Amino acid sequence: MMQAPDSYLIERPPLKTTLAMAYTLTPGRAAGTFLAETINRRMVGSRCRSSGLVCVPAQDFCPRSGGADMELVAAPDTGTLTGFTATEAGIIATIRIDGADFDFVHRILGADVGALSIGQRVQAVWAETMTQSILDISGFQVVATAPLGRIAPLNEPAPALPSKPYALDLHYEHAFGPFYGRLFDEIGSSRRIMGVRSSSGEGVLIPPREFDDISFTRTGTWVALPDTGTVSAMSVIHLEFKGQKEPPPYIYAEIQLDGAVTRLIHSIKGIDMSRAAELVRPGTRVRAVWTDSRTGSLSDISHFEPIAADDAAGR
Repeated sequence: MMQAPDSYLIERPPLKTTLAMAYTLTPGRAAGTFLAETINRRMVGSRCRSSGLVCVPAQDFCPRSGGADMELVAAPDTGTLTGFTATEAGIIATIRIDGADFDFVHRILGADVGALSIGQRVQAVWAETMTQSILDISGFQVVATAPLGRIAPLNEPAPALPSKPYALDLHYEHAFGPFYGRLFDEIGSSRRIMGVRSSSGEGVLIPPREFDDISFTRTGTWVALPDTGTVSAMSVIHLEFKGQKEPPPYIYAEIQLDGAVTRLIHSIKGIDMSRAAELVRPGTRVRAVWTDSRTGSLSDISHFEPIAADDAAGR
C-alpha cells in the first residue's frame, strides 16, 4: 500500500477575490419602455390583444400563450400581496398589480414578516434617485388604504431604453487546504511544482488532490515535478474579451508536465506570435519561465516557452 501524502497544516490566509462580470442588457421594446418610464414614476405593463391578459412589468410575449401581439399599457403602482418569504436580503414578495393577471416579484419595505398576510394592500415606494432600472422602485409597503388602481392606455410613452450596462460582482474566499496549500507554498518558497502520485502509482496528479479522480481512492506520496513538459492542446487567442490579463495574440495551452498524468493550463510566449500555429503545436516541448517576484501562486510562472530541439533531446 502506498504511503498517504504527508500533508500538513499551512497557515495561508484564504484567497479573497472578486469575480467581476460586466455586460450589457438589451431589454427590448416592452422591458425597455418599462425601464424608460420608471424615471417618470410610471408603471408600464403589456396586454395580449388576443386574450386580454395583462402582465406587469411589460413583456414582449404573453406569459401564458407565448403570443407576440402585445400592446403597452399604463398600470397603477398599487396591488395585493399574494406571497412572501423572509431572506437575508429582506422580505421578497409576489405582488398582483391592480388589473394584472400575473405576479410581480419585488421586496416589501418597513414590515415584519410576522405582520404580513396574503391579501394585504401594497403600494410602490419610488426611489429618490432614478437610474432607469427596476431599483427605481425601492420596494412596496403595506398600505391598508391604498386605492384600487386600473389599467389604462399608455399615452406618449418614452422611447424604449435601447441598452443598459450592468456589472455583477461576486465576492468570495477560497480556502486552499493542505494540498493546494502545499502546492502554492512550495512554488513560492522553493520554486518547486508539487504533485501527488495517483492511487495506482503510475503517474502524478497536478494540481495535487486528496482523492484520485478515476478510482476515488486516496492518492499516494508527494512528488516534485520538473518545470518542463509537453503541449497536449492549445489555442491561439486573437479575440479581445473582458477579463483578459494580456492583449492578444497569445497562446493558451494544456501542458502535461514530465511525469504527470494530468494537465496544467498556462500561456505560452517567447515566440514570434505571427508564426504561433507553426512554432507551437501538440507535442511541442516547453519549459516554465519564472517571475522575479514570489506570490506563492501559479502566476509565479510568467509563462512557458518552447525548448530548443537540442535542449529537448538532452532532457
